[in-house]
Amino acid sequence: MDPKLQIRVQRYGWDAASELYEDGWRGPLAPAQRTLLRVADLKPGERVIEAACGSGLVTRVLAGAVGQKGEVLATDLSQKMVELTALTCADAGHDCVVTARMSADELAVEPDRFDAAVCALGLMYVPDPGRAAASMARATRPGGRVVATVWGQRKNCGWAEIFPIVDARVVSEVCPLFFASGAPGALNRDFEQAGLRDLAEHRQQEILLFLNERSLLSAMLLGGPVALAVKRFTPDTMREVEGEFLDSVRDHRASDGSYRIPGEFVTVVGYR
Repeated sequence: MDPKLQIRVQRYGWDAASELYEDGWRGPLAPAQRTLLRVADLKPGERVIEAACGSGLVTRVLAGAVGQKGEVLATDLSQKMVELTALTCADAGHDCVVTARMSADELAVEPDRFDAAVCALGLMYVPDPGRAAASMARATRPGGRVVATVWGQRKNCGWAEIFPIVDARVVSEVCPLFFASGAPGALNRDFEQAGLRDLAEHRQQEILLFLNERSLLSAMLLGGPVALAVKRFTPDTMREVEGEFLDSVRDHRASDGSYRIPGEFVTVVGYR
């Protein structure tokens, strides 16, 4: 897929998902985000750039960690996500946050400016994750750190059938190599090629909790990476897709109607 086309698909896809993303994914993604924040180990007064900030779930915690004397530049390629982050951070009183629309692989900032660069579950969507890692490294000062979290191996993510199910109806092209960065050693290699050193990888298995069928479908189809493709479905096609996906995760349905779906996350830290 042409990289420019992939970036454009991502931009408008996340615009489409923006209103439902946070409600659908706040809980399921929290364990991975906590790991990223622990590994980043931000201190008051530090300057941090965030790539692929989404709706600002992580941004708000970053702002709390660096405090009013620090600085957070939150970036995303989706204008609607950038606007949401600006709004939610302002509402929370985080005056240290500045937002800008940028792609993770082209962070148009002064080199060596930041103490840390972080990306929570965004590198799976860029055409070249290694280029994004290098862009984050360039933005970080010597001695600073780069931290990124991605989804792990496909076989360890119980919701993964959403992609072929959607693509069987309309080619989404949102993330042709979605699970590639989660393969053993893949993100480490990207970090090494970006010139980062003293790497450490944290791989974690989690259970993603969705309280009921409707919350699961909303997160997966309307508030996630296939949201743009789903907009092209007829009502009949949507019902087919919902049924097929629910069938793919039926073994993860609990007696109370909730879904407890396995997922794997990989977090890597490297130093400039």
